[in-house]
Amino acid sequence: MALTASPWYQTYLTPNAHALKFALKATFAMLLALYLALWLNLERPYWALISAAFLQIRPMSGMVLEKGLSQVSGTLVGAVAGITLMALFAQAPVPALVALTLWIMLCTYGSALLRNNAAYGCIMGAVTAMLIVVIGSGAPERIFSIAVARLSELALGATCATLVSALLWPSRVSAHLGRQADAVVNQAFTHAAYRLRDSDDHAELESSLTGTLSPLTGLEGDSQAARYEGPEGAGRIRASHVLTRHTLRLLATLHALQQLLHAGSERHGGESMRSAIRQLAQQLANGFTSAAGSSGTADARKRLHALRRRTLLFPEGSLTPLEQRCLLGLREALGHALVMLDARDAITQPSRKFLRGVALAWHRDHLVAGVNALRAGAIFAALATFWLATGWGNGRVAMLLGTLFSAFFASRDNPVAACMTFAKGMLAAIPSAFVFGHVLLAQASGFPMLAMIFLTPLFLGLLGASNPKLMGYCLAFTIGNILLTMPGNGMDFSFDSFINRALAVLVGLGTVVTAFRLLPGPGATLRRKRLVWAIARDLRGLASAPVEDAETQFIGRMADRLLRLSRHDDTLPDDQRHLFTLGLTGLDVGYACLQLRRRLDGLDNADLQRASGAFITALAEGYAASAKGETPRQIRPAGNALIDAARRECSLDARRQALLAGLVERLALSLERQATRTRQVRGQSPEAPPAPPTMP
Repeated sequence: MALTASPWYQTYLTPNAHALKFALKATFAMLLALYLALWLNLERPYWALISAAFLQIRPMSGMVLEKGLSQVSGTLVGAVAGITLMALFAQAPVPALVALTLWIMLCTYGSALLRNNAAYGCIMGAVTAMLIVVIGSGAPERIFSIAVARLSELALGATCATLVSALLWPSRVSAHLGRQADAVVNQAFTHAAYRLRDSDDHAELESSLTGTLSPLTGLEGDSQAARYEGPEGAGRIRASHVLTRHTLRLLATLHALQQLLHAGSERHGGESMRSAIRQLAQQLANGFTSAAGSSGTADARKRLHALRRRTLLFPEGSLTPLEQRCLLGLREALGHALVMLDARDAITQPSRKFLRGVALAWHRDHLVAGVNALRAGAIFAALATFWLATGWGNGRVAMLLGTLFSAFFASRDNPVAACMTFAKGMLAAIPSAFVFGHVLLAQASGFPMLAMIFLTPLFLGLLGASNPKLMGYCLAFTIGNILLTMPGNGMDFSFDSFINRALAVLVGLGTVVTAFRLLPGPGATLRRKRLVWAIARDLRGLASAPVEDAETQFIGRMADRLLRLSRHDDTLPDDQRHLFTLGLTGLDVGYACLQLRRRLDGLDNADLQRASGAFITALAEGYAASAKGETPRQIRPAGNALIDAARRECSLDARRQALLAGLVERLALSLERQATRTRQVRGQSPEAPPAPPTMP
């Protein structure tokens, strides 16, 4: 049983059709790139192979085209940078390498702040400039031809990958986005059922929430590639933005609803909550469960519309302010869910629905990006110094790997583990490249025999790369075979040449692994504090920024932050996990501030506007205090001042004033409960104020 459960067994002995198609498509793309590169007599055909391999990792046609454009654009920018550096320092190798180190640091910094293929383009800009400067240092007169050759080789690989992706078992981004949207909606509805039943199963709550956020962040990033699949791509992108926005609004509303259900039981005896609101919440939970299991959106929409009518007809006369807030939250949750279903339909068939949506922001940590840049610069400087001191020709390969992997692995949660995984794949490629790329290939004559021998280990590596659990090993195995063989029209099959390349691979990877161990970057504790600090900073900004801009910035960043906090929580013992809830509390507070701004900003009342701004600022400070375990003390006074200002505003009826009072009470209770939870996790006494941590 253990053998059959192994991913190696499943991938290589019982491969599925998807894995075989993936490996065959990528292998055929590399075969076409190799043939054309040899026919065109390009200087380094293996770059066309590497280009085709990287682009086929996600073989949907739109994604291949988008990544190819990013790769070519990054290569072009890197070529211009390399030519400029050589024009300035052609006769001064040390200043040229110093300037190149700064360029590599800049590209690494940019890749840490950008997402998806834009980050990949930055990495290619660093690698291309490095190749031009290092290779051209021995022949300055050939700088321009070297730059053209690198651009031609990478463009050829990108073109071959795009053609194969479009013609051989084509798959489209639109279908991929539809599957992601289904996962988002179903997981969000499942999570809604847990919240509305007031479940205390934290493992199930976190699992369903993570199951919502993971495909949601993937959907937001992947949707950009839809623009390359026809005129309907823009509609799919807008629908993805709408789905992301309303899913996060739903999650914030659900978190608030569960807090309200707790508050109703704890502070008001729970009788009216149990007999009326709780029963309604249970009906909504059952409806969300049924909607999550529906085969299509039509049936789910019908169920949710029926529940929405029930909440709209619910009598409000005798409800307390907290219960009125709970009823309003139930209506808002259903409204967001219905918009999510519309967005899901628009992703599949954008011509039938027109939704307005703008791209969301991402969380960016400039400290982490700066550390990544410094580390990449240190790695390249160490390898460049070694290359200058020894004059070792294959030191260029070590510098290539150091530049590529120092930026490529920096964004990983555990870069040392990622480096070690890749290093193992590269080590496995050494005997494979020796047997297939030197012993057997030396006996081959003609392109068919060359392709049959050389592409065999590449096919095996790509077959393994189809399994996400094995991708790190197998992609490294594939790239290692290409770099150690370096196919071309004038190949060198000597043993010492092979050993030199193998040593260069070991030196490059060894330097990267050592640098990540010696310079691991900001620790987990500091990164957690910076995430919480960033949430508090954005909450403060909600008091003054335009509402639409503030929502785009805040909501978009929170999806990314919640996933990061979830991963940090996974590293803590079960009884100390509170970061995910802390992130949800921040999302809830931010969404409540935005709702408050929407309802009050249109009123021409200066006192009310000042009170609203002071209340939002108090909430931001209260959130920061609760994250330290300190009870927030300014929320209720600021909230009472806001309520008094609202009572003097004649355009606000008694119902709206009651809802505002319920909102103040709910947010105060939520942050007080969060502070209590933080103290419990840290083992702090409720009476003694906690020592304030050093905030970055």
